Amino acid sequence: LRVAALGQSVFAGDGRPSCWALGDRGVKFVVKRARKRRRCEKSFSPPDLGWPTDSDGFVTDRSGPWFSLRRVSCAIRLNAGRFWYRVIVKVVEMPSHHKKKKQKNLNQPPNHSKKDVTQALECTSTSSKEMPVESNLPYLVKRSEQVGRYLVASRDLKAGEVIIGTPPLVVGPCAETEPVCLGCHSTFAVGSTIYRCEVCNWRICSANCPGLTAPDSVHRRLECIPLRDKAVHKHLKTSSPTELKLMYEAVLTLRCMLLKTVDPVRYGRILDMDPLNSVRQQISKLWNRNQKEIVQRIRNEWGFEEFSEEELHTICGVVEVNAFEVGQEPVKARGLFPEACLLMHDCTPNTGHTDTLRTHRLTVRVLRDVKAGESLTLTYAYILQGTLKRRQHLKEEKFFLCNCCRCSDPTELGTNCSALSCSKCRRGYILPTNPLDQEAAWRCQHCSYSMACETVILLLEKLSQQLETIGGNDVQGLETFLNMQSSVLHDNHYLMLAAKHSLCELYGKTEGYLVPQMSSEQLKRKETLCRDLLEVIDQLEPGLSRLRGTIMYEMHVPLLIEAGQLFQSGVIQRNELRRRLKEVQRLLQESERILALEPEGSPEHGIAEAARDALKNMGPV
Repeated sequence: LRVAALGQSVFAGDGRPSCWALGDRGVKFVVKRARKRRRCEKSFSPPDLGWPTDSDGFVTDRSGPWFSLRRVSCAIRLNAGRFWYRVIVKVVEMPSHHKKKKQKNLNQPPNHSKKDVTQALECTSTSSKEMPVESNLPYLVKRSEQVGRYLVASRDLKAGEVIIGTPPLVVGPCAETEPVCLGCHSTFAVGSTIYRCEVCNWRICSANCPGLTAPDSVHRRLECIPLRDKAVHKHLKTSSPTELKLMYEAVLTLRCMLLKTVDPVRYGRILDMDPLNSVRQQISKLWNRNQKEIVQRIRNEWGFEEFSEEELHTICGVVEVNAFEVGQEPVKARGLFPEACLLMHDCTPNTGHTDTLRTHRLTVRVLRDVKAGESLTLTYAYILQGTLKRRQHLKEEKFFLCNCCRCSDPTELGTNCSALSCSKCRRGYILPTNPLDQEAAWRCQHCSYSMACETVILLLEKLSQQLETIGGNDVQGLETFLNMQSSVLHDNHYLMLAAKHSLCELYGKTEGYLVPQMSSEQLKRKETLCRDLLEVIDQLEPGLSRLRGTIMYEMHVPLLIEAGQLFQSGVIQRNELRRRLKEVQRLLQESERILALEPEGSPEHGIAEAARDALKNMGPV
């Protein structure tokens, strides 16, 4: 096997094993013949990746990020006549005795990074599909200059189908978190007994914490002994509450760096994620904060000087750009998942994700049917949020501005989630003239009255503050907000939707508004609020959406009670009763189908069980 011209031809030739050197390490390619011995004449050649090469096709650029690679396998099927051949390419660390011979190897490329080798094997291209490791994967990896690597469906996918199921490469405390147990990442209840790790002296939840006693304990495996050796616990006693939060935030970065020696393969997969260093360096406030609170803390205060500032900043970027929040209260953490980070963002996503409570294994499912070749997307922003707020959040937290179909549409796909009522004509709605320009003017679609974007932002900030001052259980306060702002905001404006969502959950669950206490008008009000929300959700996040499932469950309650009351009073006949009960049954069935996908022990899974019980109690309709 002759390996030449990375980016021109991954492999070609007579099928014999071949080795070539790569810097101080080597890579060995082994091609296993298929069962059929018929000669395979067709080679696999991905398009040029744009790497600089010499006249013989070898890569000459030695720059680029390095990452450790123990083994990567990819299977490529080649068509030779009427037979298919399965070629297995394995990349392994070169045995030490081969390193002495590396200068004698005539086919070696000059010191190219291992990341580039992996990219060549993945066949990354701006125009062609990357090869999956296994042919039955539900996705393909593609590449574009705009977004880098991303995933598309390799075949038609059905709603609910799992496309990714993976444990985290590493998991750790969230940013600016309250102190948490380093074993299970649970917060500490006020006044609870204080336990400390017998090795490193950091606080833990109990002497029998499952995150410490498990054989795969991250804390025991990674930072426990190094924290003891560096006596880092002494800083815990002298730190303010704010400093404590920042110390716990730095733990995840430290864990990633410790993998460099404990598990180089896993560390290499972390470095394969994009840190967006060039973008983040331009945000001086963020870069300087990381320099002070994480980089200098780990190197200078904690004494891990073996890690360079460049390495630590890169890990900070990997975490900030790619980490997923995992866990349910009181457990909150964030983890890195190599496949899931390739999902593109979209404000109307076609996938959703869940994670198991203890292991934090991430499961990604498609929310609706997806066609082959369609991009697989998730959202990093809250669905019931307006375009201005979503794009600003994405810019600050993920370092990009979204240009998806929803963000590009002033009406947000007809939902008007950002529309203001026109105070001049009282008939039209004011929308952004260019939603992709954060400073563009806003104009009424009926009378052309315009407002400066700065004025709109100030108005929304004022109304948002009013909404936030309303108590969490204040039903009347929320209803008053809706009544007062109905002349200022569209009924589907995201601030109105936030108030409606809160009311949906409060009606029937808050003292004074419990189900037996609710009047017919209040039951009807809950039904109306649920329908308003579902109308928007069905447009923005259709299918197996967690939010959709919970609202459907909330909606079944007033419909069921109202149907029974009207039938008993003789207002409706049996046929109408049956029609209403069928709608209740449909809501419960769909809610149970959606929320049963949530992990056991989560509140949503509990709702699924309640929906299942309600269906049994209803019986046949």
